[in-house]
Amino acid sequence: MKKYAVETTVGIFLVFGLLCIGYMTAKLGHVSLLGDDAYSLFARFTTVSGLRVGSPVNMLGIGIGRVERLTMDQKDQKAVAEIRIRKDIKVYDDAIASIKTEGLIGDVFLSIGPGGSGKLLKPGGTIADTQPAVDLVDLIGKYAFGEVKKQ
Repeated sequence: MKKYAVETTVGIFLVFGLLCIGYMTAKLGHVSLLGDDAYSLFARFTTVSGLRVGSPVNMLGIGIGRVERLTMDQKDQKAVAEIRIRKDIKVYDDAIASIKTEGLIGDVFLSIGPGGSGKLLKPGGTIADTQPAVDLVDLIGKYAFGEVKKQ
């Protein structure tokens, strides 16, 4: 009888451990199992250099989502970023999406200025006003070769 009690206890701990590993894998991998608590928006840029799938999306310095997918619109010659934003975050149709860098050589993220026109973007909507990332190498080159003018 004692032999089965030990085996049962070990089995319970093993199942509990596997459930914990599965939960942490889903949470750390940003996988939603029971329902989706986010919606998609799109932003069209002239370039998305440095931005990657999984890059954070911030509004007012707070993380509100992730970059889901990067594609190219061949017709308009634009890069399209699909972003997933938490459902409780409201983005207006005059919002501004810009690609920014943390520090000089830090991670690239997408920053959204919330706007305030009163008309909300619906899921699947497109942020019309975008700003691509500043190319530091190009700026340094212009400064070094005297193309930057003082005002």
